Amino acid sequence: MSKHPNVVFILSDQHRAQALGYAGNPDVQTPHFDALKEESLSLTTAVSCIPVCTPMRACLLTGQYPLTHGIFLNDIYLRPAAVSMAEAFAEGGYDTAYIGKWHIDGHGRSGYIPPERRQGFDFWRTLECTHSYNDSKYYADDEKEPRKWEGYDAEAQTECAIEYIRGRDDSKPFMLVLAWGPPHAPYSGAPEKFSSMYDPSAITLRPNVPKDAQEAARADIAGYYAHTSALDEYIKRLLDHLEEQGIADNTIFVYTSDHGDMLGSQGNVKKQQPWDESILVPFLIRYPELLGRHGREEPAPMNTPDIMPTLLELAGLPIPETVEGNSYADFFLGKTACPADAALIQCISPFGQWSAKYGGKEYRGIRTDRYTYARDLGGPWLLYDNRKDPYQQRNLCDDPKSSAIKTQLDEMLSGMLAERHDKFLDGSTYVKMWDYPVGENGTVPWEW
Repeated sequence: MSKHPNVVFILSDQHRAQALGYAGNPDVQTPHFDALKEESLSLTTAVSCIPVCTPMRACLLTGQYPLTHGIFLNDIYLRPAAVSMAEAFAEGGYDTAYIGKWHIDGHGRSGYIPPERRQGFDFWRTLECTHSYNDSKYYADDEKEPRKWEGYDAEAQTECAIEYIRGRDDSKPFMLVLAWGPPHAPYSGAPEKFSSMYDPSAITLRPNVPKDAQEAARADIAGYYAHTSALDEYIKRLLDHLEEQGIADNTIFVYTSDHGDMLGSQGNVKKQQPWDESILVPFLIRYPELLGRHGREEPAPMNTPDIMPTLLELAGLPIPETVEGNSYADFFLGKTACPADAALIQCISPFGQWSAKYGGKEYRGIRTDRYTYARDLGGPWLLYDNRKDPYQQRNLCDDPKSSAIKTQLDEMLSGMLAERHDKFLDGSTYVKMWDYPVGENGTVPWEW
């Protein structure tokens, strides 16, 4: 085995775990994701610990939980207090690269991000945030004037990643993050080749989409699936290139997303919420040299802060002391049991489409391989047996027959909150504590 493998980490935006062919979805066409799953370890309970863009990305890049790094709203600057994922890999002799959506700079969504705010990444083809997928800009390295991606940005970014890999220095391993904007809304805008694949009237809805949300959900989902099928093609291009370069076996290849999308389920839209459509994300990891090419599926829960330490240990690198997540490397290798029985889920200060105005609320909860349990500020709120009720249509919180499992899950949650020093205060308290200037929508104002 080579000492240090390459790492290709693909992060899409708002791709829920249920929107893949291999997950049993009857409509979405994802043959290349499905083929990758057959060569990968697939986690069916991969959780976004705080299912919204900026906070999740901060958890990913630090291996920390939100109340440690302080990012629990969108458009906040992640201060370099922790050792970042890029810094840890660079310290281990890696070249580091970031291509695509960043969204942890907090200085406006379209401005130049100087090197000292890049969390240790060297090669740089990035914009803070845009969802104008066919009119998308980015900054290259130290250039202070933006360039423009040609055509659909996810395709152009994929080609940029391929060029980066092709031009690499063979004497050093590399760690590349490719962060796509789709399938996040707007749901229109995928190339015609993919949008023509889906007829809204033929979309199969999840049973938890209420009647009054169904028409809008079908229209949104058709576009969402078109974006997903586009990403499916780009996954194949990347994997083919790794094979052509002769480095596929010694490359850790990961596909995941920052959070899901309700898309009408429970009558709701977008993210931040504790239901599976929001918190569960795809997680495929292929590393032929250590894990083989035989597909394996695990229901064990894994959380966002666990990703950084897992990748570092698989790469043979030390895990910084600032990391709070668990390494799953030995579990992946079959050496130990899963290091956690549940993944913590949080909404610290609801905003935007999940603000109080739209029924949003603060919560803390856990997702095990079977159960979802959550408290709001008033006490126990949600309890689902996801094995018996996969669409989460029967809340068991007030069911006397479920009191024993509710007590068990509540004690587990209390232990996790104590470990994280989380007193579960109201969101405004945390906003004041961190001195964030929130606007009318409950988050920090931003400019394009």
